Amino acid sequence: MDMHTVVVGTSGTTAEDVVAVARHGARVELSSAAVDALAASRLIVDALAAKPEPVYGVSTGFGALASRHISTELRAQLQRNIVRSHAAGMGPRVEREVVRALMFLRLKTVASGHTGVRPEVAQTMADVLNAGITPVVHEYGSLGCSGDLAPLSHCALTLMGEGDAEGPDGTVRPAGELLAAHGIAPVELREKEGLALLNGTDGMLGMLVMALADLRTLYTSADITAALSLEALLGTDKVLAPELHAIRPHPGQGVSADNMLRVLAGSGLTGHHQDDAPRVQDAYSVRCAPQVNGAGRDTLDYAAVVAGRELASSVDNPVVLPDGRVESNGNFHGAPVAYVLDFLAIVAADLGSICERRTDRLLDKNRSHGLPPFLADDAGVDSGLMIAQYTQAALVSEMKRLAVPASADSIPSSAMQEDHVSMGWSAARKLRTAVDNLARIVAVELYAATRAVEIRAAEGLVPAAASQAAVAALRAAGAEGPGPDRFLAPDLATADTFVREGALVAAVEPVTGPLA
Repeated sequence: MDMHTVVVGTSGTTAEDVVAVARHGARVELSSAAVDALAASRLIVDALAAKPEPVYGVSTGFGALASRHISTELRAQLQRNIVRSHAAGMGPRVEREVVRALMFLRLKTVASGHTGVRPEVAQTMADVLNAGITPVVHEYGSLGCSGDLAPLSHCALTLMGEGDAEGPDGTVRPAGELLAAHGIAPVELREKEGLALLNGTDGMLGMLVMALADLRTLYTSADITAALSLEALLGTDKVLAPELHAIRPHPGQGVSADNMLRVLAGSGLTGHHQDDAPRVQDAYSVRCAPQVNGAGRDTLDYAAVVAGRELASSVDNPVVLPDGRVESNGNFHGAPVAYVLDFLAIVAADLGSICERRTDRLLDKNRSHGLPPFLADDAGVDSGLMIAQYTQAALVSEMKRLAVPASADSIPSSAMQEDHVSMGWSAARKLRTAVDNLARIVAVELYAATRAVEIRAAEGLVPAAASQAAVAALRAAGAEGPGPDRFLAPDLATADTFVREGALVAAVEPVTGPLA
């Protein structure tokens, strides 16, 4: 567990804190202001609970059953029952980091003081996170509206000491046993609390935050691989000149062009031509890399703005307002998050597509300007990277399917009370697959481009210093390149890890300086 501590206050949290808790096991503490806000909002809920008039979420049923007034003696049972009945997820288990993000972000909203939850419930949430206990949450069960209901319910079930959870050793056990082993008392839910633990966009938001962190690395890596491919294809770097991008001032485009230009600094390959008819222009996949990569970067920036707003939000229904009112609302609707999750899947698919087109060009002897067929060591005796490109193409094809928006769909539920939903959880789940695939696609281009750069160097041309650093680092990591009687799969796996963990960026930055 990371000994870094994240303090949860009343005003939201940051993307960096989400990643620290979800991925790196950072400890969580409640600020004194958060404890005070929790106590103050709870007094309001208790006062409303004592009144004879029904108040939604406090003394009524939920959703389509909101018209029933619940007597005092049944309200604790109601709160337990909503958790038990909503913990109806099915399918494969969701990843540990997603569940930790889900729990942490729910705690963030609870700590805002707008949910009416008691301080001891919030403290139990922090204790479970700090103990490394991870509720078993399933793939299916959220429509992205009225909260990520089933996923959050499975988390709330753990707080009650019910259901299954994974311990810090990775073993799944009954949640009650895990709580007892760590000295954590199960919570006894009171009015409003069961509902407050379920009603948020926390799952889709957590996956958005982590996808953004991963995509930042992948977009910088893709700038590097695009530069390596341009160099290996003896392309021209004149198209990267700052003055060309200044007259179309999309910020991301300028950043990507600058990254590529710095990778190519000092190259002895750019501008050389192997045929008798010099190319006036390189192919679009080479020449337009800054435009495509840059548009994706701008999309990431917009998605980060949406994520930042959601991280500062208190999403619950009903909410406790500072003036003492408890009001029903629709802030739980996941549309703002769902749209950008889908948008990111689109730009990730397009980035994967342009990477694959450059890889194919490197392997085609009719378009690679003198490189051997499929970059083979002995073409005909071995097939070189032919099937590596097949694998990359299969991934790109799946990326296109994953780019179909989930948020354009809606399916009614809860007896038509919840008649329009966001499908944000589904958008987030497919984006995770898309990001995973994109890392592999960029890795295949890296593998092909470094192989091609090595071949050019063997011909007497001098690659850029940054290119040489990338080649050396990838070889040092264990990806040796194709040769007689060698399997490619281990090399491709090495390249995949090299890209997704940021090692490619780290390898070239000592030469280029920090890349954006």
